[in-house]
Amino acid sequence: MNSLNLSEIKAVAFDIDGTLYRTWKFNIRMPFHFFIHCFFFLKYGLVRNELRKKEISGNIQQIQAEMMAKRLKCSPEKAISELDRIVYSGLEKKFETIKPCKGVVEFIKKLKDKGYKIGILSDFPPEQKGEIWGIKKICDVVLGAEDAGALKPSVIPFNKLAEKLGIPTENILYVGNSHKYDVMGAKKAGMKAAWIQTPGFFKKRSSKIADISFFHYNQLEKIFFGDKK
Repeated sequence: MNSLNLSEIKAVAFDIDGTLYRTWKFNIRMPFHFFIHCFFFLKYGLVRNELRKKEISGNIQQIQAEMMAKRLKCSPEKAISELDRIVYSGLEKKFETIKPCKGVVEFIKKLKDKGYKIGILSDFPPEQKGEIWGIKKICDVVLGAEDAGALKPSVIPFNKLAEKLGIPTENILYVGNSHKYDVMGAKKAGMKAAWIQTPGFFKKRSSKIADISFFHYNQLEKIFFGDKK
């Protein structure tokens, strides 16, 4: 699906997890870490879902810690410490050996060379991924939704991204792998949305709201710049 008017696009922004790299590359590194912390991750998943469903805004890390503290029956300070140990700092090393999607770094560099502003908006702290495979240094905005005050699909982080880019939401294309959080959130905020899907078994999925659906970045590059010469 491609219903995008490229002349309207002034900036392209990207989710990180599952978008700049394939989710399976992370999942194969997780079994042991998840096994030893399975109870914690169960509670963490429930809290994150609650934060999304209610579109809770404010100091997300503090609110999240308070919600986790209730489920873990500990103090918020202890919950903050455990969140960092298990989820934030605890997962940093998992990304050191993960490679990005084929062609994505080159595509983003080409967008930058062509004059598009580049943004990152992730539900997790972008600094967890270090230099984000060299992309960070060419980004105009790198933003964590937690710092923006709400998790996707709330419009709050998308609007904050647009504000920092200095570009109206209708002139921004947001690229993400989650239809529920990335595509629907971006569209609610008035942005254009490109949905990167997992090749293979899931090819039959379709979207009525995404402006572009694609599987590989060479397809998205072709939409923007035509066939490679």
